[in-house]
Amino acid sequence: MGGLSDAFALDQANSKARQVVDKFQEELIDVMKNGKKLGYSGRYDKLKESVTNSHDLGKIARIVVGKEWEKLPEPQQQQLSEVFSKLSIASYAHNFKDYSGETFTFDNEEETTRGGIVIHTILNIPDDKPVKFDYMLKQNGDNWRIINIIANGVSDLALKRSEYTSILQREGFDALIAKINEKIDNYSKQ
Repeated sequence: MGGLSDAFALDQANSKARQVVDKFQEELIDVMKNGKKLGYSGRYDKLKESVTNSHDLGKIARIVVGKEWEKLPEPQQQQLSEVFSKLSIASYAHNFKDYSGETFTFDNEEETTRGGIVIHTILNIPDDKPVKFDYMLKQNGDNWRIINIIANGVSDLALKRSEYTSILQREGFDALIAKINEKIDNYSKQ
């Protein structure tokens, strides 16, 4: 009987992971619809809760600096997690600022070999090419959380990882924090 109950447990896990993505995408579209009215800071405030509830921001910060994470004292790990969380929210507030009929559609989902789930979705953009969004989720306690997003085959995390680890190795921790804060600042001004 193991097979059936395993399949049921898997379906439940998948649907929980998918619910996280669906809810996040709904909130993203909602912010886009009100984007102009909200302005950058309004979008940031609204997305702060959405991103925090759907992403494992602590894990993402650890992944971004790779092996360097272990070398950082705890206060620096904490500081990096905090500025990285702000950067994640700021980039959403900056990139999803207006609405022209976009919709997300669910494509499919698959398990990863390491017990994660990937939810494949498509952002449909009127009069433009659709964008494929693949959300990688891992379980964090009882909850599923997004740990990486791949847009049209490009991993945001992989890009940040190569940039941030080299800054950390070459220029040190303070330089990395300054660089991230500069990005956040730029997002808020555009």
